[in-house]
Amino acid sequence: MKNIISIGWNSWLKRHKESILLFDSIAAASEIAFMLNGQWDGCNGVIIDKCDEVAVNTATKLLEAAWCYQGASKAVLDRIATDEILRRYAMGEKFFINANLRCAVLPSAKLSEINLSYAKLSWADLSQANLSKADLTAADLSEANLSGADLSKAYLMRANLKGADLQLADMRGANLSSANLSEVNLTNADLTGANLSLADLRGANFNFCNLSGANLTGAKLIESDLAFARQ
Repeated sequence: MKNIISIGWNSWLKRHKESILLFDSIAAASEIAFMLNGQWDGCNGVIIDKCDEVAVNTATKLLEAAWCYQGASKAVLDRIATDEILRRYAMGEKFFINANLRCAVLPSAKLSEINLSYAKLSWADLSQANLSKADLTAADLSEANLSGADLSKAYLMRANLKGADLQLADMRGANLSSANLSEVNLTNADLTGANLSLADLRGANFNFCNLSGANLTGAKLIESDLAFARQ
């Protein structure tokens, strides 16, 4: 009897679990949220209580749009201009999930607590930017310039930072679990109390990097690379 109740309960939860859908344009997300009685996040995401894929596919076909579940990272927005993201952020918008900001030029931008999860930020210039408490979960920041950036308490789980410039970056208390930090420049960066568990740190430059209290459990690294780090 307990097993039957458990199966029934799990089935009910599965049917009632909210789904977050991503669309390839802001306009499509807005229209589909209205059509399917979903909650539009102001960007290209829609929260739907009960996802009927047939209904979603029908709606997207009518609008000639593409979609995916959050995390699939397939439905990508057109590139957002830097002045647009700054304007929208200044107006209180903080959700830019899956946004395309490749090669964006945003030095010294004040974007604390912004949500750029799954965003495309490869080769972007975010030097000296304030990204404290930002959500950059699974974002692509490969080869990005983050020198001197404030990433304190930022969420960077599973983010791709391969080859990024993080020298002098403030990353105190940041969550970088399972992130790709291979070949990054962490010279003089402050990673005090950061979570680097299961992160790929092979080939990273740790010269004068502060790793005091950092969690390196299961991290991939070459021990000799830590010779000049402060721990």
